[in-house]
This record gives sequence, C-alpha cells and structure tokens, in this order.
Amino acid sequence: MSACGAESTDRQGEVARRGAEVMPFELDATTHHFDATEDGGVQVVVADDPDDEGQVVLVRRHLREEAQRFRRGDFGDPAAIHGHDMPGLAELQAGASEVEIGYGAVEAGARLTYTTDDPELVTAIHRWFEAQRHDHGGHASGD
Repeated sequence: MSACGAESTDRQGEVARRGAEVMPFELDATTHHFDATEDGGVQVVVADDPDDEGQVVLVRRHLREEAQRFRRGDFGDPAAIHGHDMPGLAELQAGASEVEIGYGAVEAGARLTYTTDDPELVTAIHRWFEAQRHDHGGHASGD
C-alpha cells in the first residue's frame, strides 16, 4: 500500500472511531450518500438492511437533530468527527442563516437537503461533502 493509501486508511479509521462517539447508529450498518446539486446538496443516510428498524430509527433521530443544529450554525458534531479544519465547515458555520436545511424520512433512513443562493456557500457545501465522502471511505458514496 502506498504511503498516501495508508494515510487515507488511518484517517478513515480515526474518523470511524470519532463517529462512533457522535453518531448513535453504526457506521458499519449504514451508508452515507453525499450528492452535490446546483444550489447545494443532498445528504442521505440509510441502514444497509432496510429491515433493521433500530438503525433506521437512530439515523432518522440523529439527522433530524443535526438539521436543527445546522440551522443554528452549530456544526460541532461534524467538527468533532472530521476536525475543525474540515473543508467548507467554517463557511457553513458563518453562513448558516443563508442555507436552507430540510429534513425528510426516506426508505431505511433520512435525508438532509442544503439549499442556498450564495455561490460561495454552494462551493462550501460541495467541499464539505467531498471531505465527508473521503473520510467515510467505503461507508459513503456520491458525486
């Protein structure tokens, strides 16, 4: 494995450890999807087993709570998992009032939508999503 590959794997392991302290659901039993849109992005977290009602309930509760925090500019949970210098995070904290954050249940999980008219915040959301996709490794997908 290359040094870069080992560094990436080490980071993903550290993020998984920190995530277990912040997210109530199991990372190994869920998948995060981060899809950029023209005016922001869509984040979906689903249980890998749609019949795992316990994970579905935990995902929905956590994302509902995160939506409320994010609307107030409180991105403390992502910072605790990914680091305070996470790409896009400072911009989102400062510009939270300019980002509409919606919550909705989806089959086997939940969805957060991030919408803004501010091009700099759109870029921040895209950078933030890219960092999360990288940090969550095989537990994440998206464009």
